[in-house]
Amino acid sequence: MNTAEALALVESSRVARLATVRPDGRPHLVPITFAITAGTIVTMIDLKPKTTSELQRLRNIDANPSVSVMVDEWNEDWDHLRWVRVDGTARVHSDDDVWRHARDALIVKYPQYSAQPPEGAAISITIDGVTSWTSSG
Repeated sequence: MNTAEALALVESSRVARLATVRPDGRPHLVPITFAITAGTIVTMIDLKPKTTSELQRLRNIDANPSVSVMVDEWNEDWDHLRWVRVDGTARVHSDDDVWRHARDALIVKYPQYSAQPPEGAAISITIDGVTSWTSSG
C-alpha cells in the first residue's frame, strides 16, 4: 500500500491507538478518536470518564513529543489484514486556533461530539513518517 492509500485508511478509521513514551522509556498506549486535517492528525481529551485530568499521555508528550498512531483492519480471513503506523511529533494545545480547529474537525467526524464537544487539551501530530503492511502484499 502506498503512502496515499495508507493515509486514506487512517483517515477513514474510526479509532486509533496513540503511543507515547513514558519518562522511564516504557511505551504508553491508549485508544483515541481523531481526525486528519491539513496533513496533521488531531485528537482531544473529551469528557468521557477518566481518573484524572492530568493524563499520562499529555505528560509524556511534554517530556518527549515523539509519538506513533496505529490503525488496523482485522478480518477473520487473514488475506485481508492490514495496518498503518504514523510516526510523528506531537504538541499539546489549549484554547488556541489549533485547539478550535481540532474540536471542529472532531465534531464533523464524530456526530456524538455534537451534543458533548471535547473540552480538554488538543494534541496535534505532525506526520514524520508512514509505515504500512497488508497481507495481500
